[in-house]
Amino acid sequence: MTIFEQVNEDIKAAMKAKEKDKLDALRGVKSALLLAATEKGGGGNVDDATALKIIQKLVKQRKDSATIFREQNRADLAEPEELQAEIIEAYLPKQMGEAEVKAEVAAAVEQLGASGMKDMGKVMGMLNKKLAGKVDGKMLADAVKAALS
Repeated sequence: MTIFEQVNEDIKAAMKAKEKDKLDALRGVKSALLLAATEKGGGGNVDDATALKIIQKLVKQRKDSATIFREQNRADLAEPEELQAEIIEAYLPKQMGEAEVKAEVAAAVEQLGASGMKDMGKVMGMLNKKLAGKVDGKMLADAVKAALS
């Protein structure tokens, strides 16, 4: 079952269970996936790799919004965003921990023979392909910077 199909099934289940918050979050995901499928060159379908990228983006947007709301002392707006981020995150693969990321970065640096910040692009390119969907981009970039400096 593809991610798109799973989201549709979960929307139906949320409707039957009358889970309004979950339904709102899942409808947002479905909307983003449909938009990607109907874009020029989308071909009418969204593969799982593209769906994961879209879901990661949606989670990041929700978390960023919640952070901004918290900074402005608007807990009433932050809580729904955090709840939606938590619901949407369930569709992502298990995220890697900091120690695992550092180990992957060290292995990639050694494999590529990277010696300084000038090689950051090569290392990031390799790791982005290898760890797609499993790690936050900012955490990965910070780990690569630390390893190369």
